[in-house]
Amino acid sequence: MHSLAQLDQQYLWHPFTQMRDWAKREPIVIVRGQGTMLQDVYGREYLDANSSIWTNLHGHNHPRINTAIAGQLKKIAHSSALGLANEPASLLGEKLVQSANFKSRKPNRSSVQLNKVFFSDDGSTAMEVALKLAYEFARRTGHSKRPRFLSLDGAYHGDTVGAVALGHVDLFHKAYSGLLFKTDRAMAPYCYRCPFNQAKPERADAREYRKCKWECLSQLELKFASQKRNASPYAGFVFEPLIQGAAGMIAQPEGWLRRATDMARAHGASLIADEVMTGFGRTGGEMNDLSSARSLRLFACHKEAVQPDFLAVAKGLTGGYLPMAATLTTQKVFDAFLGDYEEFKTFFHGHSFTANQLGAAAALANLQLLAGAHSVRGRLRLEQVMREELKHLWSHPNIGDIRQVGLIAGIELVRDWRTRKPFALSERAGIRVCEAMAERGVLTRPIGNVIVIMPPYCTTDKQMKKIAGSLSEAMVEVFKK
Repeated sequence: MHSLAQLDQQYLWHPFTQMRDWAKREPIVIVRGQGTMLQDVYGREYLDANSSIWTNLHGHNHPRINTAIAGQLKKIAHSSALGLANEPASLLGEKLVQSANFKSRKPNRSSVQLNKVFFSDDGSTAMEVALKLAYEFARRTGHSKRPRFLSLDGAYHGDTVGAVALGHVDLFHKAYSGLLFKTDRAMAPYCYRCPFNQAKPERADAREYRKCKWECLSQLELKFASQKRNASPYAGFVFEPLIQGAAGMIAQPEGWLRRATDMARAHGASLIADEVMTGFGRTGGEMNDLSSARSLRLFACHKEAVQPDFLAVAKGLTGGYLPMAATLTTQKVFDAFLGDYEEFKTFFHGHSFTANQLGAAAALANLQLLAGAHSVRGRLRLEQVMREELKHLWSHPNIGDIRQVGLIAGIELVRDWRTRKPFALSERAGIRVCEAMAERGVLTRPIGNVIVIMPPYCTTDKQMKKIAGSLSEAMVEVFKK
């Protein structure tokens, strides 16, 4: 075993990892990266098929982002945002506001305008900020004395205590139930396993052949109506737009987001959009126009003309280089925290590295790259190639559903596609497939029995073909018996 692997196993504790299993085999130790490729201590190369846990946008060691960080290092690496401002964070705030407001041909489609940015460190803290702001805003404006929040079944919004309270993944959160405040859950639009979907399994995305009457929305309406009858309407409706990530890449059918958020607004709830995973172009182009740059929007909400009151971003904000996050909100929310010093209306929340200059410099370079014609064309092309390559996987009897939204795909493994019968988690089906993919030079990580494919935007056609091919071969190896 390599000495670095020994040090890792001796001293480190990895997130979301069964450490007893971790100690049974030598871990892959990454030492460098270039573009879509990663290299380990033995010189072996791997395709980064999940963008280093959904963060990397333009590939590793990108010269433009490297240059931006190096240039900022010559000035200053960090100074406090508590009582001080700085250059790159101020410029980044302007750029984020410009990109986060939905531009519609119908100017009255949404009166909400995001114009204030609160910086933090990661997706969990971005959601924690949104939660605290929404909670206190509801109290200060008289909307609710004891604000309550509604989120979706299977929701995951981070690991800080407030963010965990918004989540509904029992496997992750049950152990901490004693620490959490109560939030409500609504039915998620999980077409493949929806009890209201009367369609028999087909070899296609379940959203395409579903037979239902939008019962998921009816269930959501019941939640809002019930809370309203209790004279305490929800302060906020929390959601990941278009696709729920850690829930198992649960892709929403077209139109669900628009209808759900219209419903929430009708009941007076603020919209809290978790775009930690989906932001910065990850959800791709419009399905009816994958040939035009005009079909691309940086944020998933805007694909259904939804403008939230709170927008949480992280992961891809710096192109996957540095931990940085932001929570965007409205002037109305900001104003609720204004007052004379002795009123103590200050937002008492902050982080040591808030508005860090290196992160802001990387994020500015990232936004420039995203707007470039080369990146736009590349994302449109990669989405099409990815869709075509994933189609070949339907021949495998252990694939029940393939859900793709832009440059995100979840491939759900089942014991038999005709019955949708799942593997028990104890069988480690997803993990075993990903281990077999790693042996073929492709790295990704499953969510239970769902294999995640989320490549960097610089992935070539040949590399995408290899990703899909390695998944196919891995399934044959794992399920051959």
